[in-house]
Amino acid sequence: MDPRAAALLDALPQTQCTRCGYPDCAGYAEAIAAGEADINQCPPGGAEGVQRLSALSGRPARALDPQFGIELPRTLAVIDEAWCIGCTLCLDACPTDAIVGIHKRMHTVIDAHCTGCELCIPACPVDCISLETVTPGRTGWQAWSQAQADHARERYALHAARQASGAASAVPPSEAPAAAPEAADRKRSIIEAALARARAAASQRREP
Repeated sequence: MDPRAAALLDALPQTQCTRCGYPDCAGYAEAIAAGEADINQCPPGGAEGVQRLSALSGRPARALDPQFGIELPRTLAVIDEAWCIGCTLCLDACPTDAIVGIHKRMHTVIDAHCTGCELCIPACPVDCISLETVTPGRTGWQAWSQAQADHARERYALHAARQASGAASAVPPSEAPAAAPEAADRKRSIIEAALARARAAASQRREP
């Protein structure tokens, strides 16, 4: 990585939330260094984050661009155990492997690893994940610490390495052309069946 990009990356909160418009904090830092992104696109870093990037890039500080989000208190993901169907989609979506669980079994969030990135929310097919504010009155870097950023960065590196290892060990599509569609069909069937069970359970709970 370019030294300028590396310095900018060190100043980011490492939530890996993608709200900046890039796939991760490293991608955003590289875009800033290349002059392809502005310094006010990171809601988790907030106003203080813009100041940090301004000092490193030499660009004038400006207000956070609202099209990328607003500065808010820190949140944690919380899974409603009664509704979780164990589909594992949130496990793949979490950039720091903060969610643990196995197929068809209830999942849970490890608070210390969660960055509040919100990427698990749209991944859940039964909307059983919500966000809980844990730093009321404190936003941006006032709600986050350098130690937490460093920990999140390490977790993301491990997550990326695990994904790369899984991809490398997978059978190439050319060697098994029917495997991917069949696997997708099985997963879709499992999720649809789980959704049906969840709806039936909800209907029973509503009955007098």
